[in-house]
Amino acid sequence: MLSQRRSPVVASLQLPPVTTLLFIWVLSWGHATADTDIANMTALQKHVSFFDGNKDGIITPTETFEGFVAIGCDAAYSRDSASSVHAALGPITSPVDAPLPHINIHIDLIHRAMHGSDTGALDAKGSCRFVPRKFEEIFRKNAKVRPDALTSSEVEEMILANRDPLDPRSWSAPVNEWGLTYKLASDKDGFLHKDSVRGIYDGSVFVKLEEKRRSLRSEV
Repeated sequence: MLSQRRSPVVASLQLPPVTTLLFIWVLSWGHATADTDIANMTALQKHVSFFDGNKDGIITPTETFEGFVAIGCDAAYSRDSASSVHAALGPITSPVDAPLPHINIHIDLIHRAMHGSDTGALDAKGSCRFVPRKFEEIFRKNAKVRPDALTSSEVEEMILANRDPLDPRSWSAPVNEWGLTYKLASDKDGFLHKDSVRGIYDGSVFVKLEEKRRSLRSEV
């Protein structure tokens, strides 16, 4: 069994607190709707669409908060994460004619939120499509204990190897994203399996985590 020590990846999930006042304020705003074509969504759009609770193409802070809770995060983490995510992504994914404040995330413009220092499994040249070759490289290059899963230390090594030295602002996003996925989706022996990693890119891992949480609650 792998050591269950508190790794830097998992420890990184302690995000800087965001004022509760800001969170409550943004939750009070309504929004327009956007067209959503699920069949033609890119991988990145599918990745975030889990958090679009009413499937109207726009993700509100409330929906993000509820999504984090649904996959197993506690309320405080979910609140701070929702506030941080929307403060960062709302302005850059909002069309110019969107109602102020630009705090909601528009799924059709989520490609604007692509960041560097990533695995390359999503095409960064505008299409945001899944790239199978790059996905397989994740395991070919990093999975040393098992060919179909990653340990905590292997995730950490991968994150460090992918860092773009010319883009230090992009370093924190993969740490938070992979850290959360490892914390919630790794098995009892500390392995993050290939199918779970694949599910990151189309959002299916979030559905599985929600089902897992519901199952655990029903057993209590």
